[in-house]
Amino acid sequence: MLLLFESAAGFALFKVLKEGKLKETEDVGADFATLDQAQKMVKLKAFSKFQNTTEALEAAASLVDSKLSKPLKKFLKKNVVDEELAILDKKLGSIVQDKLGIPCIYSNAVLELTRGIRNQLQGLISGLAGADLRPMSLGLSHSLSRYKLKFSPDKVDTMIVQAIGLLDDLDKELNTYAMRVREWYGWHFPEMTKIVNDNIAYAKEDVEQHMKEAAIISMGTEISQEDLMRIRELADQVIDLYAYRGQLFDYLKSRMTAIAPNLTVLVGELVGARLISHAGSLINLAKQPASTVQILGAEKALFRALKTKHETPKYGLIYHASLIGQSSSKFKGKVSRVLAAKCALATRVDALGDSEDAQIGHFLNSISGGLVSVTGQAAAKKKKKKDKQAAPEEPAAAAEPSEAQLQQEEQPKKKKKKEVAAAAAAEDGAEEAPKKKKKKSDAAAADGGASEEQPKKRKKKAAAE
Repeated sequence: MLLLFESAAGFALFKVLKEGKLKETEDVGADFATLDQAQKMVKLKAFSKFQNTTEALEAAASLVDSKLSKPLKKFLKKNVVDEELAILDKKLGSIVQDKLGIPCIYSNAVLELTRGIRNQLQGLISGLAGADLRPMSLGLSHSLSRYKLKFSPDKVDTMIVQAIGLLDDLDKELNTYAMRVREWYGWHFPEMTKIVNDNIAYAKEDVEQHMKEAAIISMGTEISQEDLMRIRELADQVIDLYAYRGQLFDYLKSRMTAIAPNLTVLVGELVGARLISHAGSLINLAKQPASTVQILGAEKALFRALKTKHETPKYGLIYHASLIGQSSSKFKGKVSRVLAAKCALATRVDALGDSEDAQIGHFLNSISGGLVSVTGQAAAKKKKKKDKQAAPEEPAAAAEPSEAQLQQEEQPKKKKKKEVAAAAAAEDGAEEAPKKKKKKSDAAAADGGASEEQPKKRKKKAAAE
């Protein structure tokens, strides 16, 4: 049985002399206490030394990923014939068995045997000194760590995350400090707030002629020199923070240009940095689909909309990109969707590509810019159509009527007048008839009353007699 051993110096094949000891897992470590005992257990059969660090890194990376590299394949084909192969990685062993037809075994005994060989490696492999093996192991471990982390000193997106976070914090602090300076100094010179709108100019207090005139007639109260000195110290801090913010912004621009040039061309330094910071890293942002990039930063609004069954948000942090700002409000959703798709492509190129230029970013930006112009033209055309439909049509100039037309128009008018007069006469007749009937009834009632009075008088006379 042969044992495959991987080291920083190269691949080694050891012949296991006492195969029965593999069943006794607990006693294997004791058999490698000294070099003589180790030489009784295993014997070096073949050794393939790495020529340089690059070859060692490729071999180590393949072993970490459980892949069969070409150098290892050649080494095993050449030295393993009609024998079993003890190997640490079970997955790699199955690949070797499938591709090369070499029977492989893997167990805890193989692990203990490998540990024993590692303890006596310098003595078991002739010509390999400890002074050479230590720097090899250290260099290979650093190279493998960089390879696994995709490390590059110029492509450290952690610096972008920290810089954009500090920039946002500085903006908040600057705003707070500047408002405090305005309120504090406003007791002494309240008119200056209306004259100077910019916070930094207010802190610098650049005196001009109109400010001098306002200062003469100011309604502010007098303050002591000590109070004025404290206000000036706060104003100096505001000016220093503003200068540091400018330096930090320049640093952020240089980092974004180096790490994500294509994304920077599409959405700018600040929006790109905020997208990377929100995703956690450039790699994490590259893994996100375009639909997620579009609403990145609007997660609360999204879940609220899903919960209340309202419309979901159309954009998040990407809303602050210049392309979306240039588009009309009606097309902002469409432009943000297209821009998010282009940002997803640009981010993957920046994260996984080898090129350091922004050619793809400029190409994608031209496509997105063309879409914005097209949507703007469409919006302008629709607006013109609406304006035309809303505008009242001017009446055409009427032609002068002829005499026949005038006569025809007068005849219906005369007929109408006659009909109105007849209707009025009919109404008057109807009113007079009830009046006559009413008079007759009144007269009859009067006669009836007189006839009633005559019998009454006769009765009275009869009673008197």
